[in-house]
Amino acid sequence: MQIQAIVRELCPRCHKGKIFRGPLWRTYLAMYQRCPECHLKYEREQGYFLGAMYFSYLLSIPPVLALVLLLWWLTPWRFDVVIVAAFVAYLPLVPAVTRFARVLWLYLDRHFDPDSEPRP
Repeated sequence: MQIQAIVRELCPRCHKGKIFRGPLWRTYLAMYQRCPECHLKYEREQGYFLGAMYFSYLLSIPPVLALVLLLWWLTPWRFDVVIVAAFVAYLPLVPAVTRFARVLWLYLDRHFDPDSEPRP
């Protein structure tokens, strides 16, 4: 149930309310301030999603590394060109990874600190 809620980008408390205001290609990171269903406040404090940057970084390493190795193996390019090409090829995935990292951060934070904000 929780994996399905993470993939569907639903509230970590009630698993019903949406976290983001619309689809990725239209709203990117536009989030609701609170869950539409249970009113959980998503951004607890200023800079709350700094932790999501760590998730984003960890989620980005394997695909970029795979792209580097693939390009290094398939092309006669110099290594510095391969690195740049891999990062450029990865750029279209950045919005999706950033959004998914925010969802993972919300779920991890909620797991370790479930009662930090009481229900209204």
